[in-house]
Amino acid sequence: MRAGSIKNAVDKGVITGGIMYECIKNNVPFVLAGSIRDDGPLPDVITDAMEAQDAMRQHIDGCSMVLMIATLLHSVAVGNYLPSGVKTVCVDINPASLTKLMDRGTMQAIGVVSDAGTFLPLLAKQLEIQSAAKK
Repeated sequence: MRAGSIKNAVDKGVITGGIMYECIKNNVPFVLAGSIRDDGPLPDVITDAMEAQDAMRQHIDGCSMVLMIATLLHSVAVGNYLPSGVKTVCVDINPASLTKLMDRGTMQAIGVVSDAGTFLPLLAKQLEIQSAAKK
């Protein structure tokens, strides 16, 4: 909060690792959408739901895959307006959350029951292996 934005926090060395750090360092666009329950969200969070949806739609063109991790309400919202050709991977520790996402007529969705803290390092390791194999 004191840095004023996630980018400023990365640039000042306050944030030194993690998903948001990597997004900033690699110029990966992101949209942080708030919910009605947010209490003092980060400066980068879009608190107006309609504005957040518009911002997300700007990044959907050309998108071929979406990874939804541990955020059921946001995943359902995004899943509702994704084109049918976009592959969707839903990761959540709660199997009921995955069922809710996949039972919404999303035939291209794959559910993975896992804790995000377990899934992400495994994904990163597999991406490293795949990248090395291509070289």
